[in-house]
Amino acid sequence: MKQKRYSFPITLMARLLHVSVSCFYDWLKRGVSKRTIQRNQQTILVKIAHEETRQSYGYIRLTKYLQAQGIKMSMYAVRQIKALNHLYCKRHKRFKRTTNSDHNRAIYENLLEQQFSMTRPNQAWSSDITYIWTVEGWLYLAAVKDLYTKQVVGYSLNERMTTQLVCNALNMAIHNQKPTKELIVHSDRGSQYCSHEYRNI
Repeated sequence: MKQKRYSFPITLMARLLHVSVSCFYDWLKRGVSKRTIQRNQQTILVKIAHEETRQSYGYIRLTKYLQAQGIKMSMYAVRQIKALNHLYCKRHKRFKRTTNSDHNRAIYENLLEQQFSMTRPNQAWSSDITYIWTVEGWLYLAAVKDLYTKQVVGYSLNERMTTQLVCNALNMAIHNQKPTKELIVHSDRGSQYCSHEYRNI
């Protein structure tokens, strides 16, 4: 968690690990082993991947999913984290939709055309919504990730999947990174991302 504090916002990491931000800073002052730091950051990555795959992947498939995103983690580590955090497969659970493409709002063309290899920070961001478990219960997480650095540069959490949710995440990213006008922001074509409020940011 300490090594990854610039890849994941501290407040987001604290909520996913079920600790307070003040506890996290106390933890930094005390000092912990590199192994503990690594395991905490791996736990966050596995939890997010578990939700992104709709809680349907076993540890073997989930490991491959992580590796496809450039995250090096052994099958043993993924299996252990899933077991310790009770991240079980729920194949028959009806999941909440996080994309509503059934709308009549304007849709922008796909400028990236699935080419996600960037050459510098703040060249292109991707934004998505995930339904994730936190210490506060199930919440929608809208996250903005820099496609070059792989860092989460903005995020927002809410009980409802609203336009304001994605706007807050994008505004945080802009405030943190201050990108140029050449920035490309890629997302799905859900109604939140096609809203006037989001497009006018």
